[in-house]
Amino acid sequence: MKTDLDEIRGKVEAGERLSEADALALYRSRDLLAVGEMAQLANRRVNGDRVHFIVNRHINPTNVCVNRCRFCAFSKSREEPLAYTMTLEEILRRAEEAQEQKATEIHIVGGLHPDLPFGFYLEMLRTLRERHPSMHIQAFTAVEIDYFGKISGLPLSEVVSRLKRAGLGSLPGGGAEIFCPEVRNEICPEKISGDRWLEVMEAVHAAGLKSNATMLYGHVETLASRVDHMRRLRELQDRTGGFQSFIPLAFHPANTDIEKGSTTGVDDLLALAVGRLYLDNFRHVKAFWINIGPKLAQVSLHFGVDDIDGTVVEEKISHAAGASTGQEMTVGDLVAMIRQAGRVPVERDTLYNVVREWPAEGPDT
Repeated sequence: MKTDLDEIRGKVEAGERLSEADALALYRSRDLLAVGEMAQLANRRVNGDRVHFIVNRHINPTNVCVNRCRFCAFSKSREEPLAYTMTLEEILRRAEEAQEQKATEIHIVGGLHPDLPFGFYLEMLRTLRERHPSMHIQAFTAVEIDYFGKISGLPLSEVVSRLKRAGLGSLPGGGAEIFCPEVRNEICPEKISGDRWLEVMEAVHAAGLKSNATMLYGHVETLASRVDHMRRLRELQDRTGGFQSFIPLAFHPANTDIEKGSTTGVDDLLALAVGRLYLDNFRHVKAFWINIGPKLAQVSLHFGVDDIDGTVVEEKISHAAGASTGQEMTVGDLVAMIRQAGRVPVERDTLYNVVREWPAEGPDT
């Protein structure tokens, strides 16, 4: 008698699109290796044995935020002792360090600051682009883009247009969390709706900018709400083709208002593998090593993953919630991690152009 997994495997082998029921069955399966094998088959069709990484630098300009989402350990009110806001000079100093480290990308995400005007962000982009024209600026969540519209009084299309003219190159894809209204109202009632997140991303893609797409899992969501989240991403990708990678993010509960245990390795690998299988119109699936740890990120390369992010250098958001990983990896570290998994390391830029490809075996640098 054929099982659900047998039927799904038949679809995967035939290159057929999976249904929501298929995705739910994959999430519920305890045959992790079978799901991983299918995901790896789907990944190899489009990426072969190549695994991507980037030399990048994260900059989180401020943790002061008008929203105080229950799941977030990063945000602070202005009066709190750990609140901070970088000056433009401090941001530029970090960008200079990134340039010295041969980074090709600056990754900028922060809180919704109540006092900084839209002009501050435009000036930041313009100055970064003028001083470091070789570095791509990947910045701002859809939540931040929406907030810029509120504080400037400009329509969404104009906000995106001005950011692009100032130097914005792409969006990292954060702020999506889970689109389901019931879940969203429980974990982040002040944040823009899932509908609005998708609307912002559609406008970003219409302006010719690429983005990633995230999904926060392991809090109060259901498996069905995860599948619904991915369905809506897949539908938007069918329309725009503007998403580059899917990034499932494991929830870290420390210092948040949500009492929940951490995700398990099985949870994390299933989220990545099911993402690869269901989101057939996303070429890349990223295991953010900062979020799940380098060892599990390495294992995930056998579960449909083809990207492990990058050197990072300084990351505050996951670490505020209890992430115990380091905050930096060298190129040699990343190359060794990929090679030890039997894969081919490829340094990419933000838009997945190849910067350097390593042979399957040989020196790491």
